[in-house]
Amino acid sequence: MEEMALSIDQINTMDDDTAHFEFTRCCGSSSWVSRMIQRRPFSNSESMFTAADEVWRGLSSADWKEAFSHHPRIGDIKAFREKLAATWAWADGEQAGTRSGSEQTLEALAVGNAEYEKKFGYIFIVCATGKNADEILSLLILRSNNEPAVEIHVAAEEQRKITQLRLQKLLDLSA
Repeated sequence: MEEMALSIDQINTMDDDTAHFEFTRCCGSSSWVSRMIQRRPFSNSESMFTAADEVWRGLSSADWKEAFSHHPRIGDIKAFREKLAATWAWADGEQAGTRSGSEQTLEALAVGNAEYEKKFGYIFIVCATGKNADEILSLLILRSNNEPAVEIHVAAEEQRKITQLRLQKLLDLSA
């Protein structure tokens, strides 16, 4: 089934249940989704992107972690297909760079993800678009050295980037 890009007018006028579904595809924080629905109507795409950032930055770390929980571990496509079918096509493209990784790199990603999750209490979040498996592994290793109070903000910024990309895809699937 081919998806159609939405216009700002469609986003502004869709019923709340449909808007909830569409915004959840972009970000898994229920607080973010509710606030985005309340912020409608948007005058244009830029005002929607600005609102998305403003809402995101006003959320709690618990809200951020809720959004993180809507992502698969990097490279765990099987889990993504099962857990989050509504965003499968987007995530598949976002994580495309991991498919060309060596077996050693993919294994190191799996081990590093588990260690990261144990240390921080949530999965490793990275805006993987345009990054290959080795670049992602380097970021994972680097960020694993962060203090938890620092890393939550780094992870939140990565989620913000992902959300912005997905909002672009919602409006124009060629993004």
